[in-house]
Amino acid sequence: MTCKTFTPHPYQQYCINRIVESPTVGLFLDMGLGKTAITLMAIRCLKFDCWAVNRVLVVAPKKVAEATWQNEAATWKQTQGLRVVEVLGTEAHRRQVLATQADVYVINRENIPWLVQECGRAWPFDMVVLDESSSFKNPRSHRFRALKTVRPKIHRLVELTGTPTSNGLMDLWAQFRLLDKGERLGKRIGQYRDAYFTPDWNGFTYSPRPGAEKQIYSKIADISISMKTTDHLTMP
Repeated sequence: MTCKTFTPHPYQQYCINRIVESPTVGLFLDMGLGKTAITLMAIRCLKFDCWAVNRVLVVAPKKVAEATWQNEAATWKQTQGLRVVEVLGTEAHRRQVLATQADVYVINRENIPWLVQECGRAWPFDMVVLDESSSFKNPRSHRFRALKTVRPKIHRLVELTGTPTSNGLMDLWAQFRLLDKGERLGKRIGQYRDAYFTPDWNGFTYSPRPGAEKQIYSKIADISISMKTTDHLTMP
């Protein structure tokens, strides 16, 4: 496979710089804008230029975990030196992979509760990337609760998705609870609901208060980057 030199577009370089400079950032970029390449370039800089990270964990959907990150790293000259391994398969194989020396460990999101339990207090990953962070939008899910327990041990967290609010603004709370430990939208979802929503007639769903969307986006703007394909790519 012939490696190419990655020449970032201005918006991509901006995102790379933000990841390098900020311990937490949410990249809410449409498909096709290069979220994976952007993040890998930032990881390379943080690990080899800045000496700021040691072990990086990428949490992704299973199909993405199986090949996408490894293939993308092998595509570019700047990142072909990154050793990317998959923490997939049987429990015995996952343990074996965790014991090997690598730069980036990729695991599917369903196995996050297992990983947290397996590592115990010796959580080894100082940087975590949530590829498709909207899969952590449910604060009652096992994956959210497991990752929340080790969040204090994670020095850098990057969230990637093109659809942070696919089912509405309520989806944002859990993602940002992981991102900033509840600093901007509250440590408990009840605080978030009370501040920005009113209960619907059925008592189970909630609607945003007037002006809530603008207030919420203003709260999270400093650690969020949102870009649309139509703004940055020339479409046929």
